[in-house]
Amino acid sequence: MDPSGIFSTSYARDSALVRTRAQWLALALLGAALLLYPWLASPRLVAVANLMLVTAIVVVGLQITTGYAGQINLGQAAFMGVGAYGASVVEVKFGLPFWVAVPVGGMLAALAGWAFGLTAARIKGFYLALTTIAAQFLFVFVVLNLPSSWLGGVNGFSLEPARLGPLVFDSDRALYHLFLFSTVVMVFGAFGILRSRHGRAFVAVRDDDVAAGMMGIDVPGTKARAFVLGAFYAGIGGALWAYQIRFVSVDQFTLFNSIWFIAMMIVGGLGSIVGALIGTVLIRIVQESITTLGPDLIEFIPTLSSDIVFASMNVFLGLVITGFLLLEPKGLMHRWNIFKATYRLWPFPH
Repeated sequence: MDPSGIFSTSYARDSALVRTRAQWLALALLGAALLLYPWLASPRLVAVANLMLVTAIVVVGLQITTGYAGQINLGQAAFMGVGAYGASVVEVKFGLPFWVAVPVGGMLAALAGWAFGLTAARIKGFYLALTTIAAQFLFVFVVLNLPSSWLGGVNGFSLEPARLGPLVFDSDRALYHLFLFSTVVMVFGAFGILRSRHGRAFVAVRDDDVAAGMMGIDVPGTKARAFVLGAFYAGIGGALWAYQIRFVSVDQFTLFNSIWFIAMMIVGGLGSIVGALIGTVLIRIVQESITTLGPDLIEFIPTLSSDIVFASMNVFLGLVITGFLLLEPKGLMHRWNIFKATYRLWPFPH
């Protein structure tokens, strides 16, 4: 619903993502704040922002698969790991630059997503969830049991800093703008996909796959494409993560990470790209707060152990998912949309 007095006079304007001057102004201010952030924040906060940007790409991919196409995916961290390892192998074994390694990592993850997307053509619901969990454990099994000269085994991979000509991205502040550019491209790409016929097919399959098939939609192909796209986004995020940490191992891509990604999507709102971004930021803020305040809490209350304090993250995760599913199943974006409709309709609430 547009604000009062805003009328679209063409299809292009009616379908635009940004429609009003106020929205353009807000977007410009947000862009300026994001560009200036590395010089205004401490190195620690810049590192946290980099983590948020990488995670946002992964969660947007999960939003495409689950939020829009309705395909449950509990193995997004595994696809992220495939992208990280793929980029690492390309960089370490073949000596290719990062701007080649990152897309290759995304394509390898997309290939893995396609393999598991084929199962979505035959099963759904609880059984599909079990299949994607299997992807999580299969990823760990393959990495640890292949020859260590291939994927590093338990020792993992170490990477050199990303380079682009004379530019060397060897610090969090240097990586920030690279990650910001990558996130903006991937997010706008997601908007483009979901506003195309493929996005409409995703929503149709999510709402009723039988009716979608009767309307001529290739339901198995649509489900497979949803997994491919979601895994591609996870692979890109994993490849960028590898260049931020400059070290990859299977311990970084666990089932708990996949569940955290789902929590971010639920908190922000299913079926909303902006909701995925909001959920990512809020959950990461809570995670970093617990990590930062944990040592101080242990020092203040000596009877608490570090295991108890940091295990509270998982307890919080369960409470967040349960609370939102019971009280706000459509996420924060649903509440924000209700608020916008309320003030735009005022003083005519009906």
